[in-house]
Amino acid sequence: MAIRDSVRSWLLEGLQHEDVMPAGPHVVEAPHRRHAWWRVMCLTGLDYFSTLGYQPGIAVLAAGLLSPVATLFLVALTLFGALPVYRRVAVESPHGQGSVAMLERLAPRWWGKLFVLVLLGFAATDFVITMTLSAADATAHILENPFVPRALQGHQISVTIGLLALLGGVFLLGFSEAIGVAVVLVGVYLSLNVVVVTAAVLHVADRPALVVDWKQALLASHGGPASMVLLSLLVMPKLALGLSGFETGVAVMPLIRGDLAGRIRGAKRLLTTVALVMSVLLIASSFVTSVLIPLREFREGGRANGRALAYLAHAYLGNGFGTLYDASTIAILWFAGASAMAGLLNLVPRYLPRYGMAPDWTRAVRPLVLVFTAVAFAITVIFRASVTAQGGAYATGVLVLILSAAVAVTVSVHRRRRRAATAAYAAIALVLTYTLVANVIERPDGVKIASFFIAAIVVTSLISRATRSTELRVTRVVLDPLAERFLREVPGHEVHLIANEPQRRDRAEYEEKLREQWRNHRLDPAMPVLFVEATVPDASEFLTELRVRGEERYGHRILRLESSSISNALAALLLYIRNHFRKLPHIYFHWAEENPVAAMLRYLVFGVGDVPAMTREILREAEPDPERRPRVHVG
Repeated sequence: MAIRDSVRSWLLEGLQHEDVMPAGPHVVEAPHRRHAWWRVMCLTGLDYFSTLGYQPGIAVLAAGLLSPVATLFLVALTLFGALPVYRRVAVESPHGQGSVAMLERLAPRWWGKLFVLVLLGFAATDFVITMTLSAADATAHILENPFVPRALQGHQISVTIGLLALLGGVFLLGFSEAIGVAVVLVGVYLSLNVVVVTAAVLHVADRPALVVDWKQALLASHGGPASMVLLSLLVMPKLALGLSGFETGVAVMPLIRGDLAGRIRGAKRLLTTVALVMSVLLIASSFVTSVLIPLREFREGGRANGRALAYLAHAYLGNGFGTLYDASTIAILWFAGASAMAGLLNLVPRYLPRYGMAPDWTRAVRPLVLVFTAVAFAITVIFRASVTAQGGAYATGVLVLILSAAVAVTVSVHRRRRRAATAAYAAIALVLTYTLVANVIERPDGVKIASFFIAAIVVTSLISRATRSTELRVTRVVLDPLAERFLREVPGHEVHLIANEPQRRDRAEYEEKLREQWRNHRLDPAMPVLFVEATVPDASEFLTELRVRGEERYGHRILRLESSSISNALAALLLYIRNHFRKLPHIYFHWAEENPVAAMLRYLVFGVGDVPAMTREILREAEPDPERRPRVHVG
């Protein structure tokens, strides 16, 4: 028992237990230290620049000799599509929420929540496949290195799982963000890539016949420029891996030094610089790998599969430099997986607890690490640690996030009546839609994996929302001066409240409600009572701040309030009256003529239903002492 309790305490370390009133909706605190934008860019670069490890090889497998031409279209989409979209996202969402938060604001209520859950499924696909794809590519660099023992050959799955287990272990021990490490890794990795690409370009320059042979083979295979352009457009969606990193770029905005305006300027510089650097490296690496490496080496089992630039490093700069390049690539790929894990650990608490759609233990880090690591193991086994096989799933997650950002920006500028900007962003959204649809048709694995994540998130979220239905979820109670006066002027040590569902709100309604309660509960007609009326503007919200307004109507004193749940609002008000005014509140209801199962479903979806029973149950869980518990009367 002691061992089990110790393990439980270790797993749930950092889990905050709430008092009677929840502390408030989940917010991401500002970091204690902020950094220059170029240092934060290196954190983004862990995800973005590390794709150089496998992007050139995937491009050749997708487009063959047309790889450089198709890469040019990808770069155009990057610079004239994704970059302007995310520069706008940086302005609209400067606190690191990204495009998902923009769309959440555009689509309120339950439909908005469901839409966000779907986007979270695709985001989870993006981050998890980043972990598994990066680990698989790191494995390829390990196994193909000439100094690695041959006994490891054929054990790609085992080595990849080992890397993922090591990654999970680091987070279980306690992973703290280290931008300094990211700066070193990205600086070394980019420098080595510049050396490799430069050496390859010089080798091509010394042998012009290689370029002539490539051109002739290209013309022989694809004919004139028109057919090349058309085919490049058709295969370009397969290269969408090169668009990764933009969502991470806006997610790390809170780490940028400066005030809000300075943070936005820094984020724009970050996004622009990383896009330009990556565009140059993508074009150059695509060209030299297409010209210098035989096509057979890119296929499964080939020495350039998943490691095209490493192949060139070993071939033209020697095994010593090639091993250094492999070590740098393995390090940045592994750290890119750490960046993705950190993204997941921030993504789940940012939305799901605020919706009431996450179990209590998801507020602790270690259980989530175990869940995400187990999922990464399963995906690695399913795809047999193949970089190429996982490319489609990764591209799908990346494209959905970028397309959602383009849609959010388009709607945002449209609402500001900026016609030219609306047309431009709508055109970008259309191009991204084509890219996504083409990618899904060609490689449906991404949608299959995303569907699994979406289904898992939606099912667990709905179950969690149902199981937390009796949880007190009002963050704060605020009374206006008139409501405050009403409660202070109540004589004695008790406050008597009559719950009324507002309809006509005329004199007859209140007189009839009084007679009903006198009849049902045998109340003394001389006893002062207050009416309390609660309405639900948006039942999809979970944590709400309760604002109570006082009103006098036809000689009756009324407390009016709005909340996502009537029962929660009433329970919170009763507890507040007890604690703040030191008076025991009594609330009076009448039984509804409704099936209890139907009433429960109405409560879960619309925030109304069997209000008396739910109010009493919420109070029972919030206040275990029956003597101190506010009284609920039903007749």
